[in-house]
Amino acid sequence: MSVLLLFVWIESSNEYFGFDWVIFLGTGFWFFWSIVLLSFFGILAAYTSLLLVLGSLLLWEGIELYLHWCHKILILLVILTCSFFFWILFTYWKDRWLTVGLSLQVFAPYIHLSSISVMVMLSWPVAFYLIYLEGEGRIRRYQMTCYERKRNKRCNVLIKLRALQVAIGVPFFLILLCLYLLPLGIYSPCIQEKDKLGPKPNFFGHRGAPMLGPENTMMAFEKAVEHGAFGLESDVQMSYDHVPFLMHDSDLRRTTNINEVLPNASLTHPSLFDWDFLSTLNAGKWFSHPWFKPFYNMKPLSEADREKAGNQKIPKLTELLELAQKEKKSVIFDLNAPAPRHFHRSSYVRHVVSVILDSKIEQHLIFWVPGFDREYVRKRAPGFQQVGQLFSIERLTKENISRINVDYKRLFYSGLREYKAVNININLYIVNEPWLFSLAWCSSIYSVTTDNIQVLNEINHPYFFMTPSYYKFMWILMDCVSAVFIVAIFYFHWWRESQKEKLLKSTGIHTESQSISLRTGKSENQEPSHISIDPPARVMEIPWIQATLYPTLTKSVRKHPDPSCFSVVPMKKASKPEQVSKTIKTPMPGKDDVRQLVPTMKAFEPTQAPIWESTRETPLQTSLSAIEADEPISCVDIPHPEKQIEKPPSIESSEESSFMFSTTSSLSFSSLRLSSKND
Repeated sequence: MSVLLLFVWIESSNEYFGFDWVIFLGTGFWFFWSIVLLSFFGILAAYTSLLLVLGSLLLWEGIELYLHWCHKILILLVILTCSFFFWILFTYWKDRWLTVGLSLQVFAPYIHLSSISVMVMLSWPVAFYLIYLEGEGRIRRYQMTCYERKRNKRCNVLIKLRALQVAIGVPFFLILLCLYLLPLGIYSPCIQEKDKLGPKPNFFGHRGAPMLGPENTMMAFEKAVEHGAFGLESDVQMSYDHVPFLMHDSDLRRTTNINEVLPNASLTHPSLFDWDFLSTLNAGKWFSHPWFKPFYNMKPLSEADREKAGNQKIPKLTELLELAQKEKKSVIFDLNAPAPRHFHRSSYVRHVVSVILDSKIEQHLIFWVPGFDREYVRKRAPGFQQVGQLFSIERLTKENISRINVDYKRLFYSGLREYKAVNININLYIVNEPWLFSLAWCSSIYSVTTDNIQVLNEINHPYFFMTPSYYKFMWILMDCVSAVFIVAIFYFHWWRESQKEKLLKSTGIHTESQSISLRTGKSENQEPSHISIDPPARVMEIPWIQATLYPTLTKSVRKHPDPSCFSVVPMKKASKPEQVSKTIKTPMPGKDDVRQLVPTMKAFEPTQAPIWESTRETPLQTSLSAIEADEPISCVDIPHPEKQIEKPPSIESSEESSFMFSTTSSLSFSSLRLSSKND
């Protein structure tokens, strides 16, 4: 959740200024709240990712996870925080998901190739565990006995092992298959032939060049002209004494020094002030402050630009028209209605048209966006280029509109191909990021409105552009190379596991023969053998595999420093532990009473079960009777913990006592000495 939230916010970087502006309207304080959220989401994603990596490494080493309560609380807070912000996005900012969709259209080919590389890296642990589980199943099938009850239990274990293999392997190979076939369903405008690539989109400087000069000032418009703007975009309002001027906000706090001059009227609508007062306000001092920046990625101003910005005033509409006529630049603007108490509330459109015509600017340079009172504008100024919104094609054709001004997120819907098919020029607003401009270029968009004209103007070729043949070559190459690597990784793990299995089987055969010779042979001094024969060492169980195969055992098994030394805590405590000691008589062995229990060779025929299996089935009462008969025991094999599934029948029948077994390299029951019969 945290990574997805971070990805969505990164891809929404084109909207950071708008987000900061909305927060400013509510708080009255300008700050880079968007960057604060970006850092916060980055911290959440980094914390959860590092915790996940640490947990994976601990599991890789076979260590069970015990999450600290602090991490549990923090993870809960991360989930609640991400859920809250996702709720806000789904409720109030649904169009942000369109921005994510547009970014995927651009980056989809590169995400596809990168995902295949990630799958190759993931194939190493996946192959390790799949081959490990397969070897575990083969070993357990090899150890199956002829007893039906034990066979059923081990068959259940084999089923669980197979289920683990399916749970790990099937999703991995399904995802890999989808990635191999993903290009068949990818649509990216930046994958096309070079001869089909349209011309570079034109630029409308949004409020001039707001990263180079204070927005809606003559300095900003001049900077936009210097960087090759096709047109100039602005916002027009009308003063109380009928003077159209350039201002975007509904108050003067953000872009003027109204708080210093007239703080009590800082929230008053700009249209309720006379032009004589508005012309005295400073509209650039806020921009020249070294600690205040409207955009987080803008470059610092030079001393000359800082001094020039500090002297900017609110310009009239006629000043912008004069610059546009001089430089032959188009003008497009939003016309804001005056406040309800304004005298020209109902006739401000006609008054603005009159001001434009009186300025003697060429009519074809005016891109008229306002939709109200459009018929009057057509009659009074037929040379204006009418710009519509995202209307239907039938309406645009009926009103003879050949240009539309559209939010860039609408490009997600089929790239607006139906409008381009009928030769309607499209202007997108507001495009600031290079990847978004590259997408507009690949989609054959006519023009874009931007705040970042100085950067976008330097782009001579769309980013992330590639021809279909080149992408097809990279697709096939990555699929083949990754398949070879994955097969090699699986083969390596299979080979290593087979070598371990061969070593395990050879060790088991050698141990059987050695145990037989030690049981049947006597030493020269007729002393009992003190050599303990341990079963072949098994591969240490991984925590989640052990919990699946032995759900009751894992609750009682504690951590031990060495896999060969462990203890099994009994599930039920013995009810009468003292009865065991009473039943065992401890005679003092005589000097000549040295005999050895030599089992028959039939018990050690090759057709029989392994030596530790037969030993496990030997009742404990035999050993107890041997002690009572004053017969020393030459050797008692300690069965492996994994083999010791059931208790001997004598223990189950006599009493509910349990023992703690601990196997070490030097342990042997043949060295048992009983002190005296009186004890």
